[in-house]
Amino acid sequence: MENYFEPRLTPDQLRAVSSIGLAHMGDAVFELLVRSWLCAHGKSTGKGMHQAAVRLVCAESQAEKARRILPELTAEELAVFKRGRNAQVHTVPGHASRAQYGEATALEALLGWLFLSGQRERISELFARMMEEAE
Repeated sequence: MENYFEPRLTPDQLRAVSSIGLAHMGDAVFELLVRSWLCAHGKSTGKGMHQAAVRLVCAESQAEKARRILPELTAEELAVFKRGRNAQVHTVPGHASRAQYGEATALEALLGWLFLSGQRERISELFARMMEEAE
């Protein structure tokens, strides 16, 4: 693979990536989406952007956004989501419950899987749905 901005892993390659690996990738994807959304909505000053981004990417917020899109997931996406939710995480931030952290990890795993499989349009659809009430 030469273009790491637009990866397209095969199904076998995707299965080889651990749930935590998918979540790690998805965390970066979600952060980039949030920062882009904030710039597009006029929150582009350094301190203001950082504070707004922190509120949107925290586990509690991600868990709420995950619940919002859950009914819209395909069977394959739901399987990836559940795989991420069941990942063995060893630490949970003090401000989030274990359930919230599991949902956030699941959302990140799904976004990582979609990104690595080249499904940019689907990521955009789901992210738009997640952010509907934030506008």
